[in-house]
Amino acid sequence: MKVVILAGGHGTRLAEYTRTTPKPMVEIAGKPILSHVMEIFQSYGFDDFIIAAGYKKEVITDYYKDSKKFKNIDIVDTGKDTLTGGRLLRLKDMFKKDENFFMTYGDGLCDLNLDDLKDFHFKHKKLATVTAVHPPVRFGELMIEGEKVVKFEEKPQAKSGWINGGFFVLNYKIFDYIKNDNTIFERDPMIKLVLEKNLMAFKHEGFWKCMDNLRDKILLDQMYDEKKNL
Repeated sequence: MKVVILAGGHGTRLAEYTRTTPKPMVEIAGKPILSHVMEIFQSYGFDDFIIAAGYKKEVITDYYKDSKKFKNIDIVDTGKDTLTGGRLLRLKDMFKKDENFFMTYGDGLCDLNLDDLKDFHFKHKKLATVTAVHPPVRFGELMIEGEKVVKFEEKPQAKSGWINGGFFVLNYKIFDYIKNDNTIFERDPMIKLVLEKNLMAFKHEGFWKCMDNLRDKILLDQMYDEKKNL
C-alpha cells in the first residue's frame, strides 16, 4: 500500500525553525521528523512513499534525493498555499480506482500497529478510517489524597475523549469528497463522511505525539534521548 504524507504546510507555530526549513524537516534527535514518520511505516513493510510537499519543497528534495534508506519515494509539489484536502486531491492520478492507501501528516509520531489499522479498514469496508487517540493534557496532572500530592505526571494523556491522531486509511473514492486546493480535509470531507456513515475510528491507546510547537519538539528530543516510547 502506498503511503501519502502531507508535508507542505508553513508550520507557523514552529517559526523558530520553519523560516528556513519546512516543518517535516525539523530534526528530532538528529534527523527530520519526516524520516521518523517514514520509519514507522517502513518497519511494517510499507515503503512506497508519496510526499505531498509545498512550502520549501526543495529542502525535502535535496535531503532525500540520494537516500539509501528511502528508495521508493516520490516528492510532489502540491502548491505552496494549498490546503490539506487540496494537497491530497493533486495526487489523484497516482492511484488506481478502488485503491486503498495510508495518509498521515509529516509531524506526528506514534507506536501504532499499522497492520491492525489496515486490517480494521478492510474489514469494515467503509471509505475511510481515522486513528483515534487520547489528547495530551496541556499541564501537569496532580493526584491528591486529602491535601497531599501522591502523584505528579507531566503532560499525561487524557483518560477520556478522543481526537484525530492523523493516521488514516483511505479509499480512492475519497477524492470525490474534495473540491479544490482550498478544501481542508479535516472539515467538509470528514463531516460528509460522518454524515454518510463512511468514517470509522481505530482506537489507539498507546503512545502518540504531534510536534505542534517548540515545546513539543523539545519534549520529543528528550523522549528520544531517554529512549522512551520511540
